Order: sequence, then C-alpha cells, then structure tokens
Amino acid sequence: MFGDIYKGKKVFVTGETGFKGSWLCAWLLKLGASVTGFSNGPPGSPANFEVIGLGELIRAYPGDVRDAAALTRELTAAAPDIVFHLAAQALVRESYDEPTVTIETNAMGVMNILEAIRRVPSVRAAVVITSDKCYRNDEWVYGYREIDPLGGADPYSASKACAEIISHCYFQSFFRDGPACATARAGNVIGGGDWAKDRIVPDCARAWARGEPALIRNPRATRPWQCVLEPLSGYLWLGARLLDANLGANGYDPRGRSYNFGPPADAVYTTGELADGLVRRWPGFAWTTEEKERKEKKESGLLKLCCDRALAELDWKAALNFEETLDYTAEWYARYYQKKGDTREFTFRQIERYENRARERGILWAGI
Repeated sequence: MFGDIYKGKKVFVTGETGFKGSWLCAWLLKLGASVTGFSNGPPGSPANFEVIGLGELIRAYPGDVRDAAALTRELTAAAPDIVFHLAAQALVRESYDEPTVTIETNAMGVMNILEAIRRVPSVRAAVVITSDKCYRNDEWVYGYREIDPLGGADPYSASKACAEIISHCYFQSFFRDGPACATARAGNVIGGGDWAKDRIVPDCARAWARGEPALIRNPRATRPWQCVLEPLSGYLWLGARLLDANLGANGYDPRGRSYNFGPPADAVYTTGELADGLVRRWPGFAWTTEEKERKEKKESGLLKLCCDRALAELDWKAALNFEETLDYTAEWYARYYQKKGDTREFTFRQIERYENRARERGILWAGI
C-alpha cells in the first residue's frame, strides 16, 4: 500500500480527534507509521477517536492551532517526516455563529502550521487539507477544477479559500527547495464515527437511535458524497508522492499543487437520496424535512468537483460506488449501536476491506 512509504515513518496529524483525522490516524497505524496528533480535543461525545481508543495507540498533544508557539513546540518535539494538516472548524452553519473563530482556526491555523514546518528541519513533506467549499460557488452543473476561482459566501467557505491562498503563498515563497507540500480538497464525506452536528448521516444516526424520524434540512441539495476512506487514500497517496518523487512517477511533479479528491462526475446525489439509501439499510426508520429553508444560514444547493487532475497526475480515482459507500456507513453505525463487537477491530477491518477493493479495481496506490 502506497509503496510501503509510511512504514517506520513519523507522521504529525493536526485534528486527529476529528472524524477524518481519526480515520487517517487509524490507517497510518495500519501502514506501520508512528503517529503524533495535535488538536483541542474531540469535537463532542461520542467521538470516533474515543470510540476506537486511538488515544491508546498514538501520542496526542492537546492544543489549538491558533496557538503558534504550542504548535511549533510540539512539532519540534515530534520531529516528523511528514505533516497532515486537518485541524479546522469544519461546519458551515457554525461558521455563521462563530465567524472569527472559524477564520482564525482555518486560515491563521494554516499559516501557523506552515510557519512551524519552516522551523522543523525533519519535515520532508506536508499535505494541507482544505475543502471543496474553497471554490467560489456559482451553483453551476460543472465540476469545479483546481484552476477555478476561489471564494466563499459564508465564513467557512471564505476561510478555506484563504487557507488555499496562504498555502500557495508559502509554497512559492519559502518551500521551493523543500519541504515538498501540496493542498487537497475533498467533497462531502460520510462513514462510521461521525457525530458532528448539522451533518446528514450523524443526524440520521442520532435520531434513529432514539427511535425518531431524522430531520433533513434540504433534501434537494446535491453533494459529491463519498466514503471517508476515499479522500484519505488521496491524501495518503499524495503524501507518498511528495515523500518519494519517483513513487508511481508519470512525469508530473505534485509539489506546490492542489488536488480534488471525489467521486466520478456523474456520481452526485441529493441529500434525500442519501437518506433514502440509509433507510433501506436501517428498515423501520424514516426522515422528514423542514417546511421552509432557513435563509439566515444559507448553504449551497449544488456542488461537485472535477477530479481529472488527480486521475491524470496521481493515477488516483475513487474505489467505491454510491451503494457501497452507504453499505460501509450503515454497517459501521449498526455495529456501534447494536454493540456487536469491538468497534476498533471493525474499523481496521473496514480499512483492509477498502484496500482490497481498491486493489481489485486496479488503483495504483493499492499495489496492483
């Protein structure tokens, strides 16, 4: 997997207690890496980080990415080979309530980690994860490309556009001769262990665990839904390529570049279709919707990505289709809520199952 590049490597992950961060750390451990995390704690309770007991398996330092001194201190102590920056205020609707916190965390947090990387000579590579919402969303039917305008009508999206601009400033100003860095943008991810508020799958899981119908805010909104392991495979493969320029080389240099990671262009579904798919897997449950949209916290209705650059330059593509993504998600939550066994062990088994599926489908990072 990934050219066996992570075996024995020291990896620093910000936001390791979050949804994607916890899955990334679990995968890195499976790949043989030594992992150090830095975050201000789990986003709530329950949290995937605690459910699968990651605190027992990695070194996790409490801290806020807005605290530049603490971040630099812990990065220096960890002396990692590679950094994955995921720490963020990750909710669009919350960004309306806390715009200052959102922009400080998502924009200045990126500057702080890049400044820290400048001061730690062990770091050879870094992947800065932003969001598909960094694009100026004109609600068009085309997938957004990495060369399309950045922007954001809400504080969250604006903060992610700022993070991209800051990253590329540092890449061009300070990192031309190393370390090797790039940014990654992914669409909406779903999977086991997400309990964030105002997200469709956690909202359904919580409501159905109580025996209540789930409330879906905008069932007609479309998103590039993908299993959480899909973009993580992109981050890991991008990181591997940054660490070893000859790994899977096909003439493209990923340094200083941005990459979209998402499903094929035609694999875009509405939130209503997603909820219906979960109901088919959790029979007996239902969902309802609000009678009118809440205008004071507007969210985009149409959003999808073009991932042609990742395919052309990294030989990366999604391994799962929409129905398989729903299977992975529903099975994980069923395992947790029905208490059918060790959730940690099941999490690692899902990762292995995903690796095997990627290999079967001829995806390069899976070691075909």
